[in-house]
Amino acid sequence: MTYCVAMRLDQGLVFLSDSRTNAGVDQVSTFRKMLVFERPGDRMMVMMTAGNLAISQAVRQIISERTNDDGTSVWNAANMFDAVRLVGDAVREVHQRDAQALSDAGIEFNVSILFGGQIKGERCRLFLVYAAGNFIEAHAEGPYFQIGESKYGKPILDRVVSPTIPLDQAAKCALISMDSTLRSNISVGLPLDLLVYEANSLRVSRFSTIDTKNQYFQMIHDTWGQRLKQIFDEIPDPQWEDRTDSQLNDNGRRHASAPVRAFAPAWLDTPKKIMPSVSPLQTLAEDPMSPQAR
Repeated sequence: MTYCVAMRLDQGLVFLSDSRTNAGVDQVSTFRKMLVFERPGDRMMVMMTAGNLAISQAVRQIISERTNDDGTSVWNAANMFDAVRLVGDAVREVHQRDAQALSDAGIEFNVSILFGGQIKGERCRLFLVYAAGNFIEAHAEGPYFQIGESKYGKPILDRVVSPTIPLDQAAKCALISMDSTLRSNISVGLPLDLLVYEANSLRVSRFSTIDTKNQYFQMIHDTWGQRLKQIFDEIPDPQWEDRTDSQLNDNGRRHASAPVRAFAPAWLDTPKKIMPSVSPLQTLAEDPMSPQAR
C-alpha cells in the first residue's frame, strides 16, 4: 500500500509520498511514487500514484512518452486541465488492455493518482484522478487530497490546512500526517519524497528525500508523540455526576444521561420450589416396582 498527500495553497503546492509497496508480508519492496515533469520557466507538474504497482507504472510510462495525434502531450499541453485529461486517458488505456485479465485472475483494477502543478500563464492546480480515468480538482474549501492509507493522517490535515497556510507550515503538517500514518500502518514506509513548489517559480523549489537518518523528521516523530501525551495529560478527567437513573428531573422524567436498560423478566422474582435431595440408591430401594428391587 502507500500514502500520498498533496495541498494546493495560496503560496504554491506541497507533495509528499512514501515508497513502500507490498504483495504480502514476504514481498515488501521500495518503489518511489512521485514523478516530476519539469520544463523550467514553462511548467512544473508532479504525479503521485497509489494502488496496483503494475498499473501505476504502465500509466506513468504512457504519460511520459505519449503524444496524441494532434501533437499534444504533458510536455506541451496548453493548461493543467488538458494535461490531467491526458492522465485520465492513460488510465483508461491501461484499463482497456489489462482490466479483464486482472479480473480473470481475481485482481481488482486499482489505481488512484494525484496530479498537480503549474503551467505558465495560469495558476497552480491540483487534481485527484480515479481508477475510471475521471477526476476532480482541489478548491479553497478542500485544499488537499490524499490517496492510499489516508485515514490515519487525515485529522491533523482537517484541523490545520487552509489555503492561507505558509508553505513551510504546510510541509510540516504533511510530515506529521505521514508520521501518524507510519505509526499506525506497517504498509506505509520510508523513505519519503517531499516536494514544495512556490507559485510562479515554474521549477522545483524545494525537494528532500527523507529516510531514517533525517534529523528533522526524527524530531517531528519524537516531539509530536511527546506533545500529544502532554496535551492529553493536561485535559481534565471526566467529571461524573452523583445521581442514579431512578432520580427524576423537573419534568418527572428520568435523567437523559441514564443508560437504556433491558427489562428483567417477571419470573426472576418468583421463588423457586425447593425439592428434597434424593440419591439414586435411595430411590431404587424405596421403589418396590423397580426391576432392580425385585
